[in-house]
Amino acid sequence: MPHMYDQDLGKNPANYQALSPLNYLERAAEVFPERTAIIHGDIRFTYAQFYERSRRLASALTQKGISKGDTVSIIAPNVPAMLECHYGVPMAGAVLNSINTRLDAAAIAFILDHGEAKVLLVDREFANVARAALEQCTAAPLVIGIDDPLYQDGSLIGEMDYEAFLALGAPDFNWEPPDDEWDAIALNYTSGTTGDPKGVVFSHRGACLLALGNVITTAMGQHPVYLWTLPMFHCNGWCFTWALSVVTGTHVCLRKVEAPGIFDACVTHGVTHMCGAPIVMSMIVNAEDKQKKTLGRRIDFFTAAAPPPAAVIAAMESSGFDITHIYGLTETYGPAVINAWHEEWDALPKDEQAQIKARQGVRYEVLEGLSVRDPETMEEVPSDGTTIGEVMFRGNAVMKGYLKNPKSTQACFKGGWFHSGDLGVRHTDGYIQLKDRSKDIIISGGENISSIEVEGTLYRHEAVMEAAVVARPDPKWGETPCAFVTLKPGYEDITAQDLIDFCRENLAHFKCPKHIVFGDLPKTSTGKVQKFKLRDHVPE
Repeated sequence: MPHMYDQDLGKNPANYQALSPLNYLERAAEVFPERTAIIHGDIRFTYAQFYERSRRLASALTQKGISKGDTVSIIAPNVPAMLECHYGVPMAGAVLNSINTRLDAAAIAFILDHGEAKVLLVDREFANVARAALEQCTAAPLVIGIDDPLYQDGSLIGEMDYEAFLALGAPDFNWEPPDDEWDAIALNYTSGTTGDPKGVVFSHRGACLLALGNVITTAMGQHPVYLWTLPMFHCNGWCFTWALSVVTGTHVCLRKVEAPGIFDACVTHGVTHMCGAPIVMSMIVNAEDKQKKTLGRRIDFFTAAAPPPAAVIAAMESSGFDITHIYGLTETYGPAVINAWHEEWDALPKDEQAQIKARQGVRYEVLEGLSVRDPETMEEVPSDGTTIGEVMFRGNAVMKGYLKNPKSTQACFKGGWFHSGDLGVRHTDGYIQLKDRSKDIIISGGENISSIEVEGTLYRHEAVMEAAVVARPDPKWGETPCAFVTLKPGYEDITAQDLIDFCRENLAHFKCPKHIVFGDLPKTSTGKVQKFKLRDHVPE
């Protein structure tokens, strides 16, 4: 028999609406219509205009036959059209597929086919690679060209340009939130290192909650000015594309991420917040003196990807940026873990603070579970800061699953937890710290060596700009660390032995690299070092 709280107390339109981040923009346009929403060069859009343009896009897509469950793909940098697609595409009931701009034609062709793209929007900078991809794939999407006034090289492709397409749509298009908050809102492909990438499916519910989580955990406050150094195609800009509407913040678009542009934007627009991988921090810290500018205020910088070396964090702090480390994966809508700061840590020496800031931290308020477990037994490891296990997630900030890939979906959800593939420890205070990707741990003479620990030591050397460590086969020890290093300008005389000696002074000797290779490090568009490429160049 149903209990009394189930009787005559059902859901109805007055007390239940599906969660969706689309409502954030609608509210922002109602409450602060004249507030500046987007800055892009000389272009300014208010929230009223942002909302109207998004509705026009939804209307135009609907006129072209796009409906619930259809995929709309886009290849573009951080430009206004990309922001508008994050609202206009799902307002039409469709699913947004933002494609990594650094992929080659074959990879893009795979994504268009696998996601069954019905529409493809392409910024003119990427017209050639898009054209080549379309020649290779079987999908035949409607192609719309994006003619950004800040980039006039290359040529447009498509049936019409983006502005003409928007003109087809109604500014008062009557969009509806999803019937079911579990409906898909976005499709993001992982940057797979082998084989084809997996299509990660986000729901309206997950995107709505993660966007709120961003605002809460970063203590963003009302009307922030956010600089887009993070690619919007990466996990939908870690959901900050939607989060900024919650607090009616200003999106400062940055088409090309370079140190001069970052400093100019920070000073000109009064930037308060930005996100980026450690490579962006390295770019800022190692900028030439003539490129740097004195910031008018301290800027909150949120970084993820590989754990940032303590030395880089310390350098950023001294340059006027307050660093907070967040952590997540494409499968968790971007960041779902934050290094929540304790006031008592302010009294610690700067070096110790930087070490603490390099930890990943604790779960977002909107993530129900974060654990470090033995992936075989599923037992939680002790909170001793030394026992290594696999970092696992559980809750609404976890993807729906992998598109058309039930085997991988079931495997990654084994035991009722999402298996991240990241190895880490849990400290006595409950904060987790990554030690490596499961595939990147180095096993030497039966001892586990964290490549992250070795990299962090190398970064402490004044000559090191970037460092990455991978395993090198060794006939005696099985594996030993091999370091790939990019030196700062002016330190060309530094030798491999210099760096090996430095590591031996600061690490247990068995953890020290036996080989150093100098040169640039291959990276993904989001700043992650492609270690699989480095392994192909490990010296014999």
